[in-house]
Amino acid sequence: MKLYYSKGACSLAVRIAIHEMGIPCEFEAVNLKTKQTESGQDFYKITAKGAVPALLLDNQEVLTENAVIQQYLADSHQAKRLLPPVGDFNRYRVAEWLNFISTELHKGCSALFFSEVPEATKEKVFMPALINKLKFVDQHLSTHQFLLGNEFTLPDGYLFVILRWLRTFKLDISNLSALSLYFSELGKRASIQKSLQEEGLI
Repeated sequence: MKLYYSKGACSLAVRIAIHEMGIPCEFEAVNLKTKQTESGQDFYKITAKGAVPALLLDNQEVLTENAVIQQYLADSHQAKRLLPPVGDFNRYRVAEWLNFISTELHKGCSALFFSEVPEATKEKVFMPALINKLKFVDQHLSTHQFLLGNEFTLPDGYLFVILRWLRTFKLDISNLSALSLYFSELGKRASIQKSLQEEGLI
């Protein structure tokens, strides 16, 4: 199994999940500007989407989309702590958070990465919209240690990655005290420390 990733990108969430589960995996970096992999392959030949993460399975199938890859890994490795089994309602809570992070937070960050978007537009339109969504998460975390209560689950790793990006945008969340504490505590987690070290992020 091999994960195609880009340093600090959302593929970091999949790496965190892999380390949470203790799954043996190869990792190969992708230059998202040139669409070349570390070994010189044309990334478009691996996935026509040209985006990370992409997971090459042992049967040569390639799976894409962050939330889907994480759910596949948890199901195929019986990681019920990270993703409860079918029949447990909390499974849908995990899916609910994964979808919220993907569609509301991750997508909400997208425009902030593009230099073509004027800074004034980012500050007046996109950042306030993102902060409003983060306020919702902050309120939830004021009464929860993790997104699903007392247990780390798949969306926690994904949210950690999004919160790391905020420093790139110079988006201050210090007034969101529960969210700030959550981010700080997650950063001490072994799977997250290992993932950050492997990508040269600490």
